[in-house]
Amino acid sequence: MTSAAAGNLGAFVSALLFGASVVATRVAVRDVPPISLAVLRFGQGGLLLFLVLFAAARGLLRVERRDVPSLALLGVILFAVFPVTFNAALDLTTASRGSLVLATMPIWSALLAGVAGREALIRRQVGGLVLSIAGVTVVFAEEGIDLGSGAGATTGNALMLLTALCGGVYHVLAKPVIGRYGPLTVTASAMAFGTFLLLPVGFLGGLPEAVAALNGRAIGLVLFLGVFGGALAFFLNSFALARLTPTQTAVYINLNPMVATILAAALLDEPISGAFAVGFVAVVGGLLLVNWPRPTVASGERPMAAGLGR
Repeated sequence: MTSAAAGNLGAFVSALLFGASVVATRVAVRDVPPISLAVLRFGQGGLLLFLVLFAAARGLLRVERRDVPSLALLGVILFAVFPVTFNAALDLTTASRGSLVLATMPIWSALLAGVAGREALIRRQVGGLVLSIAGVTVVFAEEGIDLGSGAGATTGNALMLLTALCGGVYHVLAKPVIGRYGPLTVTASAMAFGTFLLLPVGFLGGLPEAVAALNGRAIGLVLFLGVFGGALAFFLNSFALARLTPTQTAVYINLNPMVATILAAALLDEPISGAFAVGFVAVVGGLLLVNWPRPTVASGERPMAAGLGR
């Protein structure tokens, strides 16, 4: 298996786990406040990854002091700001609008990576980004997308846009750090920093009481979110980022709502329509266009300037 193929497989499995985590979170938040749930999820995930490092690769625990601020910043972006703005956005806007705004994440990745001189997309990849976002639009447009004119909706959309921007920034900033230390070390360190930042907020929001009140179902969901939706999913995302460009990795975010819809249909008896099938095919087609191996220079297809073209 080539490095790119392994990266795409990692990103695909990561997207499946993230999609499953959406469904698990929807159920878990009935018993656990969102911030407390994030602390439990990422706290478990970070601890598990550090245990793996300690048991199997202690040498990877060593990080140069000059890179500690970079790891802390990655933790703040993805494991503190991202979940807070995401949860707050969904309190103010609808799932359809939120998913559409979040689908802009690979665009931010492409723009930021292009400005940083780390990535330049060819026209086929730009078309794949557009097709992938169109697929998400088709799925949620069936029930109508209320763009909303109230202050709450506007704030929610802005928060989700900030969430998407956080994801784009993380993918661009994390890639060189992952190149130095590997996906396991970076994911574990960033997750730990993010958890420590959220911990005081969680305590103020009733974390001890939430833990004491956990029932069997909630414990199972929290364990799933920590082990599979936390440690494994984010490690695989970093594993993919080590082998793909930031945009090629970030575009898999648009598979998440599709997976969540399928699982919701299977587990929560929510319906699947023909529009969903069309949108799913479009998202998968977009993923293939973005991640298909680049043609040779002789084919005449050149990278577009500034990541997304002139």
